Amino acid sequence: MPANASTLLVFGRGVVRHQAGWALTDDSLARVRAAAEHVERAGAPARIVFTGGWAGASLGAPEPPPGHREGDLMLRAAREAGLGRASRLLAETRSRSTLENLLNLVEDGLVGGPYSPAEPLGLVSHAWHLPRVRYLAGKILRLRGAALLDIPAAGPWQPERLLRLGSRLCFLGASSPAALRRRERLAVALARRGGR
Repeated sequence: MPANASTLLVFGRGVVRHQAGWALTDDSLARVRAAAEHVERAGAPARIVFTGGWAGASLGAPEPPPGHREGDLMLRAAREAGLGRASRLLAETRSRSTLENLLNLVEDGLVGGPYSPAEPLGLVSHAWHLPRVRYLAGKILRLRGAALLDIPAAGPWQPERLLRLGSRLCFLGASSPAALRRRERLAVALARRGGR
């Protein structure tokens, strides 16, 4: 039987605008499904936190209105899937990146804990994204190894090696939330400038 996490953090993968408003991308829906499948296999955790505001902000995408951000829409999909019957469902909706997901979860008191190999913190994302999430969880939450449980969503593999390496270089030596945010803003500005 898989390890039972007392908290699952479900990371968003974007929203799209269409005629009727805003909707989750297929990748975000896959992450909600992965959380639901984990609950079926391992049992319901005390809480499931959906995190994501609007990832496209760094690319200039318009800000979804309150109630239509990644965390909001994933929370709604989870309720429709029945995940709220045995777990407390929460959402963080201010973030624009994986780093901000974790920083905001800490600031908002949504992470909980303590976590250990016997009761790990569950990280729900795609397999290609989980190494970067683990790295940032180590920096921000000081959790590593078996205290983190990877719960991969189904979906095609995405190349993220360069982004993962860039994250490690960008955040090297930084540990305070303010320093991490400054470095991320600098990295985004440099990437924008380089993309012109």
